[in-house]
Amino acid sequence: MTSFDEIGGTARGGTLYGIGVGPGDISYLTLRAAALVRDVDVIAFFAKRGLQGNARGIVDPLIAPHRHELRLEYPVTNEIPPEDPSYQEQISRFYEESVETLSALLRQGKSVGLLAEGDPFFYGSFMHIWRRLEAIFPLEVVPGVTGMSGCWTRANAPITWGNDILSVLPGTLGEEQLIRRLTETDAAVIMKVGKNLAKVRRAVTAAGMLARAIYVQRGTMQGEQIMPLSESPDAGGPYFSMVLIPGQGRRL
Repeated sequence: MTSFDEIGGTARGGTLYGIGVGPGDISYLTLRAAALVRDVDVIAFFAKRGLQGNARGIVDPLIAPHRHELRLEYPVTNEIPPEDPSYQEQISRFYEESVETLSALLRQGKSVGLLAEGDPFFYGSFMHIWRRLEAIFPLEVVPGVTGMSGCWTRANAPITWGNDILSVLPGTLGEEQLIRRLTETDAAVIMKVGKNLAKVRRAVTAAGMLARAIYVQRGTMQGEQIMPLSESPDAGGPYFSMVLIPGQGRRL
């Protein structure tokens, strides 16, 4: 009989693993991700100052006491706009310093699992580490269920039918850009909503999609809220919020 560890595999020394931990509910982890979280020498994760870090919180039930953990704390998050030169300078330096710390562990022969919310290759901080290290050290990326997939499943909203075209848009785009992109697509996921919620709602309304737009806050996580976008809070939502606009294509 095949054991769980045989299915998930074990970690190799000197290897960096980008582990996708899914949208929030630990039951959505893959077997490979769960096995590596248990097996790597070092669990590394990104976190905002003063907070645990969402990816780390997701896998908490899998972390035994006294594990070697590496907290990579962002110097800045949403305090200043990403377009600000100061933001770019601080974040770039942060990634370089993180790479130096991770490299030292890998040179020691340690296996390191760097946690990533959702999927590591989808709007993730892990990618900035990957591009700096993938030609230097052995590296494996473990795919995860994306936040948008978790959200449209929990909202019970099939997102594309037939030949529907799906667009994934950041809510940080300008309002006119959002309107243009929405009018050119059949279905959409708008991420990075947060403080941009009012602007996103105006753009969705202008594109004639408000009637089928769904607002999801903290999808699959504790405190999950799902509602029509027309009923969403005026004050904006948390970082983990998005808008879903299901397509209306061919339904057999």
